[in-house]
Amino acid sequence: MSIEINLLPWREAHRQRRTRRFYMALVGVVVLALLCALGVSRWYQAGIDAERGRLALIERRMEALEKDIDTVKDYRELRGRMLEQIGLIRELQFSRPQTVRIFDQLVATLVDGVHYDRLVREGDRLELSGLARSNRHVSELLRQLDASPVFGTPALSDVQSDDGDATLKRFNLSVEARAPRRDAEEAP
Repeated sequence: MSIEINLLPWREAHRQRRTRRFYMALVGVVVLALLCALGVSRWYQAGIDAERGRLALIERRMEALEKDIDTVKDYRELRGRMLEQIGLIRELQFSRPQTVRIFDQLVATLVDGVHYDRLVREGDRLELSGLARSNRHVSELLRQLDASPVFGTPALSDVQSDDGDATLKRFNLSVEARAPRRDAEEAP
């Protein structure tokens, strides 16, 4: 007697179980791979977001520094203007008594028989016009102006007889006013 055992259904069932396990393992590996890919992607995205945050912080700080640089430039321009004004004020304070010195010396050098009828000042240059009784008075005035410590060498333009009075001589001359030395002014 021989017993016949049919192993086909058992083999078929075993094959189906192995196939099912294979597909379940495959699905598990795919799911695990997707989860790993998602994790890596999120990790990279977190790194990118952190870098973007750092970049945004750097840009904000750069904007703040640019504003500070503009403020410093404005302060430097303001400082330059203020130094310019301080220099101008010092120059004005230094030259303020110069006009008084000029008029004092004009009076001190004025010769009897001479009077001025026009005085024009352009910077340090003085243009003088006046009347004198004679040419000798004009030459004496020129000597007095030349000897003055306030004036340079005078330059006589012309001497003419006055139209109204033949005894008077009309003269025109120019002279440079010398700037006083600063160290003499600033010494106490």
